[in-house]
Amino acid sequence: MESIDQPIKVLLVDDHEMVRIGLAAVLNTEDGIEVVGEASNGMEGIRLAQAYHPDVVLMDLVMDGMDGVETTAKLLELYPDCKVIVLTSYLDDSKMYPVIEAGAFSYLLKTSRANEIADAIRAASRGQSVLESQVAAKMMNRFRQPKAERVVPPHEQLTEREMDVLLRVSKGMSNQEIADDLFIGIKTVKFHVTNIFAKLGVDDRTQAAIYAHKHGLAE
Repeated sequence: MESIDQPIKVLLVDDHEMVRIGLAAVLNTEDGIEVVGEASNGMEGIRLAQAYHPDVVLMDLVMDGMDGVETTAKLLELYPDCKVIVLTSYLDDSKMYPVIEAGAFSYLLKTSRANEIADAIRAASRGQSVLESQVAAKMMNRFRQPKAERVVPPHEQLTEREMDVLLRVSKGMSNQEIADDLFIGIKTVKFHVTNIFAKLGVDDRTQAAIYAHKHGLAE
């Protein structure tokens, strides 16, 4: 809860000592906020989180060893109620999207003012996310982009009858046995087997059977 009696417990995870010192000095002057620990890397951040159970973690992205993405994922696996606020100098997609997908609650740049960081911490404690304006714009643009068409796996191109034949091929049945089992002519079976090979991109019955088992199509 956000109050003087029960301050928001904040853990700093950043590999730059001066950044941690500056943040701690500023945040500890804010009403209702208390910096309970400072970690210089991801592993230390996990250890201190286990010791102090912070409400909010200010997380750097680029660190030696466990980076901010991996640390965020591990931290939220252990403490799902904890709110991770990314505080970084990076805006490139290769770092921003993975950490958001890992569960980061808010995303700020290190150019943010002290009061903006404090406000984001208070907002996080109330369950409200805060995104840097440039981050929000990137997210909106990403969602506006048309989704790529789903790649249809080869076996979804098979007809129902071809699936019946493939199932029996995966059991090691001969063409004649398949014809007898399905009450169709052997020439029809050969025709289906040829189509199955072409659609699955395989060369023989063994490869077809392996494909069927690999994709859970065989009994």
